[in-house]
Amino acid sequence: MREAMSDSVPFILATQNKDKVREISEILLEYPFRIMTMDDAGFREEIEETGTTFAENAMIKARAVHSQTGGYVMADDSGLSIDALGGAPGVYSARFHGKDSSYEQKIAALWELLSDVPLYERTAHFICAIAVIRPDGSSFVVEGVSDGILWDKMLGKNGFGYDPVFYVPEFKMTTAEMTPQMKHSISHRGKALRAMLAELDQS
Repeated sequence: MREAMSDSVPFILATQNKDKVREISEILLEYPFRIMTMDDAGFREEIEETGTTFAENAMIKARAVHSQTGGYVMADDSGLSIDALGGAPGVYSARFHGKDSSYEQKIAALWELLSDVPLYERTAHFICAIAVIRPDGSSFVVEGVSDGILWDKMLGKNGFGYDPVFYVPEFKMTTAEMTPQMKHSISHRGKALRAMLAELDQS
């Protein structure tokens, strides 16, 4: 852990999602990690996510990048799970309703599927799995979960993806209405990253 937190040792993020890179960098801002994207590390291949769980997909991405770069590698796989839809869209959250559809189109498709479900029964969960591979090849996976309701209108301009319709009753707002600091304190990604730090601190 002390080595990982040294300014001279990079932590490579196995993602091409700029929003994820931004959020992870914000959450880890107070820690002296030297965050690098996989592009920064020279990895530009397409990674096929063939796992059936967030944890499996996170590890697939981490291993693909680590096999070429070595060092410390972190991969995030996350998405939205809706109870009334049997956990869908789940690992297909980014590909739901077509990989190239906008999130406005994805959300409209979810509203259509949930049209017969009362609002407060549209319970949903943001789930984030983070896989970490150390320089010696040892690895671990942690998860974070945030609970809410799939709201019937889009509210807020912050965040990305499904944030405008992920309503958190405790705060009476969607995660897109929250400040970044508030969102990170309760989000699936914030919880997973804090679990990652705790795991690293024991090594």
